[in-house]
Amino acid sequence: MQYDHIVRGTFRARPNRFIALVEIDGREEVCHVKNTGRCRELLVPGATVYLDHSDNPKRKTAYDLVAVEKGARLINMDAQAPNRVFAEWAAGGGFLPHLCSIRPEVTFGASRFDFRLETEEGKVIWVEVKGVTLEENGLARFPDAPTERGVKHIQELQRTVEAGDGAVLFFVVQMEGVQSVQPNDATHPAFGAALRQAAKQGVQVLARGCRVEPSRLEMAEEIPVVL
Repeated sequence: MQYDHIVRGTFRARPNRFIALVEIDGREEVCHVKNTGRCRELLVPGATVYLDHSDNPKRKTAYDLVAVEKGARLINMDAQAPNRVFAEWAAGGGFLPHLCSIRPEVTFGASRFDFRLETEEGKVIWVEVKGVTLEENGLARFPDAPTERGVKHIQELQRTVEAGDGAVLFFVVQMEGVQSVQPNDATHPAFGAALRQAAKQGVQVLARGCRVEPSRLEMAEEIPVVL
């Protein structure tokens, strides 16, 4: 996926989870943060950030904050990007070579999953995508904040397996060069417990990293998931 109008800035502050104050060419701009997670280890004063500029006059802010430098690593933190990247990759045959249908935002039971895939043989696969931006010592962890909604999605994925369909919890790691993905038990032990139980019941848990540039994000190498 591609951003059309990327500019560089310096992060100053985050008054609330929706906006950030960023210095661009010597002036301070109020920018929309495209990630409502905590991201405390990323958005630190003085960090170099990348913003997508919009010419839409109806917007309250002219910029979306989409990526940040953490040391030598560039991390995409656009919460909408993982689904877009997965859809592009799956449509190109990266996930399964014989898909005939990729439908986003489809309801099953009490949940709406990110994707409903169907193969040429008629096999249905439900996919829930989770974007990962938290990295510690080369390890990626999810979530960075408690997510009861995430636990619910995992439980619903188990029900799709019980109904005879396939189910995948797919981590899109929005950076390069991490060794593995692990549930963040210290932050939300219930998520890790639910994920381990779902894996035992037949839910596939997969992860891939991304090639990240300020204006571009692309699915990359498979990453082991350590449960």
